[in-house]
Amino acid sequence: MNKTKTHFKPHYSFWDTAFAWLVKGAAFTVLLLLVSIIISLIISALPSIQTFGWGFLWQKEWNPPAETFGALIPIYGTLVTSAIALMIAVPVSFGIALFLTELAPNWLKRPLGIAIELLAAIPSIVYGMWGLFVFAPLFAQYFQEPLERFSENIPILKTLFEGPSFGIGILTAGIILAIMVIPYIASVMRDVFEQTPKMMKESAYGLGATTWEVIWHVVLPFTKTGVLGGIMLGLGRALGETMAVTFVIGNTYQFTNLSLFAPGNSITSSLANEFAEADAGLHTAALMELGLILFVITFIVLALSKMMIAKTSKYKGAA
Repeated sequence: MNKTKTHFKPHYSFWDTAFAWLVKGAAFTVLLLLVSIIISLIISALPSIQTFGWGFLWQKEWNPPAETFGALIPIYGTLVTSAIALMIAVPVSFGIALFLTELAPNWLKRPLGIAIELLAAIPSIVYGMWGLFVFAPLFAQYFQEPLERFSENIPILKTLFEGPSFGIGILTAGIILAIMVIPYIASVMRDVFEQTPKMMKESAYGLGATTWEVIWHVVLPFTKTGVLGGIMLGLGRALGETMAVTFVIGNTYQFTNLSLFAPGNSITSSLANEFAEADAGLHTAALMELGLILFVITFIVLALSKMMIAKTSKYKGAA
């Protein structure tokens, strides 16, 4: 008996082909926009790059009348405020997600979750105004002054917490950023914690594990990729925040010590404060180079996060 082979040839209509090209066009449009942004930043920053070279990265003087520019203080302020924000936001977000998924009663989970997510909808300028007029005076009186007295005889802490208590500065900006990124990280952590199969958690509880042991040995290993992604999402938000930081960081290019109480500057606040009034010359080019540096920092952070997520997924698959 002869067996005949039938070959199925899919039939593509005009609309299928058009849809496929439309999707491809959308994908390549994003890449085109990304490349165009990079090229425009490089071209605009070229006079500054040619004038200052690599020294622009560690030069701390910023003097527009003398056309002397250095990015050290804005880079330092950006990195330090983002690091402070993550140090505060990650444990707080972890506690919020843990409470909402494991400990909160059912009647409280939904309204509390909605309230946390609503924090992400507050405009950044509102955070900045609240930080400047409400948080900063209270922070200076009830936190900075006692902390300065406590640390005045401890060498390392004295370096970090010395100077006048103005209420505004790098530490204040970091705390405001932490408040802003907590909703993002907590929401992602809560969602990924809820993806853990109930059978795995119930099995651990059945073996006598405590809530913390279930979280540490069951939930976190199962969801660590998503948790890491949420943390990197918060870091990206902290690196790019503008108005809230501009209100509370102090906006000064002085760099006399490593005190977190001292006012400082960030890349975003420098751009927000000076770009509208910058001369169309070396000053504008230096600001564009600051934008290029921020783009590179964000790209490096995202690339590292992708590598860490891929490595975590590989280990998880091997296990």
